[in-house]
Amino acid sequence: MRIVRRALLMLIPLASILLLSAMASRFTPPTSRQQLAAIGPTAALPQPLQRALEPRDDFLPIPEPGPNDWLQNHPEAGQTFDQFTNSLPNRPDSHRNKLYIQPLGSFSESDGPSLDQLRRFTAAFFMMDVVVLPPPGLAGTHITSRRNPRTGQTQLLTGDILRALEARLPKDAFALLGITMTDLYPDQSWNFVFGQASTRARVGVYSFARYNPGFYGQAPNADSRKLMLRRSCKVLAHEMCHMFGIWHCVWFRCLINGSNNLAESDSRPLHLCPVDLRKLQWSTGFDVVERYRRLIDFDRQAGFDDEAQWLDKRLRFIAPHGRSTDTR
Repeated sequence: MRIVRRALLMLIPLASILLLSAMASRFTPPTSRQQLAAIGPTAALPQPLQRALEPRDDFLPIPEPGPNDWLQNHPEAGQTFDQFTNSLPNRPDSHRNKLYIQPLGSFSESDGPSLDQLRRFTAAFFMMDVVVLPPPGLAGTHITSRRNPRTGQTQLLTGDILRALEARLPKDAFALLGITMTDLYPDQSWNFVFGQASTRARVGVYSFARYNPGFYGQAPNADSRKLMLRRSCKVLAHEMCHMFGIWHCVWFRCLINGSNNLAESDSRPLHLCPVDLRKLQWSTGFDVVERYRRLIDFDRQAGFDDEAQWLDKRLRFIAPHGRSTDTR
């Protein structure tokens, strides 16, 4: 069963999307009470983490969706923190504790994001060891390809890539993600797809092709390269969060909001809301203060000044005296 023939992110269990779409008629933004209930009780947590999960006015409410937006076409009920933990999601442990990124094809500075910057961002975002494997990644493996009938661009079949990645999953990997500058498609009847993942197998593949201004005929420059990096960081963190069992967010404006088009994706922030921050912290046990510090350093170096300022403001509230906590 297909959803629609458009650019969809096949990133949480497809049956869940279809079921929720059939059950819900129209998305209604949550109330403040519902947002707090989704975060769950925090009194037993260390104080800096409690403060990190307090929304205040730093997190914008999710708006009513427009006619072409994700929630208008795929209404979702959302996933509270309690629902997340009760689902028994995959969780890093002493044996599977690294994130692997597998470049598929070329990532030259002129047409793709810096692999080292992607590694540093991912390591700071998830507070885990991140390994970038050498390209080309799937040499000697048959990957079905085609020419997109609308764009004339080469596209790779996602199912072939996922099977190849699963066979190459390192023993110490929590998750392995293939990234490519080549466009993707999941089925002959689809125009394209940004990415696809198997959370059970802990593998996924994501294309940055349509996040590149050059895909639309725009000449590259310093601003377009920064935009390309920001978009790539967003999609990489968003999809990696799904590998932890985190569903699309419906509680606040959040990195994990679903997106149905590039404009909607660009409108998402680069940070997690309190609900999804708590899910990720529960999964990995990171020190929330140290995580924010590392992300601020990365954002300043990358030129993401607005995000660095937001994180700095939030950090000053979370740890006004520089305190941190390690909940492992």
